[in-house]
Parts: sequence; structure tokens; C-alpha cells
Amino acid sequence: MFFAKGGTRPRTSEVDPSEHKKWVKVFKACDEDNKGYLSREDFKVAVVTLFGYKPSKIEADSVMSSINQNTSGILLGDFLNVVRKKKEAQLYWSEIRHIFTAFDRHYRGFLTLEDFKKAFKQVAPKLPERIIVEVFREVDQDSDGHVSFKDFEYAMKCGQNEA
Repeated sequence: MFFAKGGTRPRTSEVDPSEHKKWVKVFKACDEDNKGYLSREDFKVAVVTLFGYKPSKIEADSVMSSINQNTSGILLGDFLNVVRKKKEAQLYWSEIRHIFTAFDRHYRGFLTLEDFKKAFKQVAPKLPERIIVEVFREVDQDSDGHVSFKDFEYAMKCGQNEA
């Protein structure tokens, strides 16, 4: 796919110290009995506190199954790693949304071939039109002549798990 190597990637930069302190503070607040770990329910409360939503059973199960089986919950280091990854994913999604919005000049919620041509002429003026058309057709998964945000997001994420 065209975007596989050119898509944006989440930044794995250092965590802001104030952000790190906030995460540790939330961990400690949710570890009410000072066990040194968060139970499944404690973890859910921490996610609500930091991200404003209650994690699904599948998300909680995924996190809990990925931690050290010798503990009864998620330790601080593992918690900080999970939170960092969630924060990076959140920032990455926002970046993709921002790019899509920049392409969607008419605020319709989808991109047309003309939107693609105008955007590519700005960022890659020497790119042949046939390549732009080919990219558009590849990204337009249902071939309806419109690239939805879902189509765009999929194209931007394509190849992200390959390294």
C-alpha cells in the first residue's frame, strides 16, 4: 500500500515529568490498600481518571493477561507502560484526524478525488496524477468515490505493526 512506509507513526518520546507524576499519583490513589499493584477494578478506575472512559471487559482482560502472572494485579511499572502506550495512541489518532480535516476543505466528513489532488499538489507537486488516482482508489475501500475518515485512518495505520 502507498501509505505503508509514508504514514505517520506515534512518537515514542520521553514522557513529560509532570505527566509521569500525575500517572504515579493516580496509581497510588487507586491502590487504596497500598498493595503495590492495581486489581482489575482499580485499573478501571485509574483509566476513568486519566482518560475519561471505562475500559471494556476485553481491554481490561487484555491488560491483565499481559502482566506478570506471579502478581495479583498490575504493578506500577506495567501501569506506566500501559498508560504511555494509550497516550501515544490517543495522540496518534488526533494527528490522523488533524490531517484528514486539513484534506477535507469543505467539511463534508469525506474526501473526494479532487480533495486528494489538491492536497497532494501542495505536499508533492511533482507527483503524477495517475499515482494520486491510484492512491485514492486504494484508500477508497468500498469504491464509492469517497474516502471516509475510517478509510483514511486505516490507510494511515497500514503497516504500523510491521517493523
